[in-house]
Amino acid sequence: MKRVIIHTDGACKGNPGPGAYGAVLVCGKHRKEVSAGYRLTTNNRMELRAAIAALELLSEPCQVELHSDSKYLIQAINERWLEGWKRRNWIKSDKQPVKNKDLWQLLIVAIASHKIDWRWVKGHAGHAENERCDELANIAVAGNQLLEDPGFETNRP
Repeated sequence: MKRVIIHTDGACKGNPGPGAYGAVLVCGKHRKEVSAGYRLTTNNRMELRAAIAALELLSEPCQVELHSDSKYLIQAINERWLEGWKRRNWIKSDKQPVKNKDLWQLLIVAIASHKIDWRWVKGHAGHAENERCDELANIAVAGNQLLEDPGFETNRP
């Protein structure tokens, strides 16, 4: 299996508000950067989208080390919240519906063929690749090519 290191970050100007994600993928001497902005979304949705977008770029099963400053993402995987949510038909332990179910379902598909080591990094703490992801997200959210986040915009209360 190829070894890929992925760094991800999401950003939002207001929460909800315009948002974006950035991701950096490194495989050997190859490097790819991706980002996209959305006109109305949340920070947690952008954190999830960053991981999904990066993993969807992998064309074969890989050994992945994924770094994120999102405790929401990392804890949901490492502390097996995601497994419990699925088992309880997308209901949290407090009996409330899981937020961002559409993206969690996309993430499940994106991770299926990979072996992933999920690692939390402290955001805005000088970690070069996390800072680059933040920069990519901020460039994307400032652009004029913002996309619709249908899972958020159409499912708002």
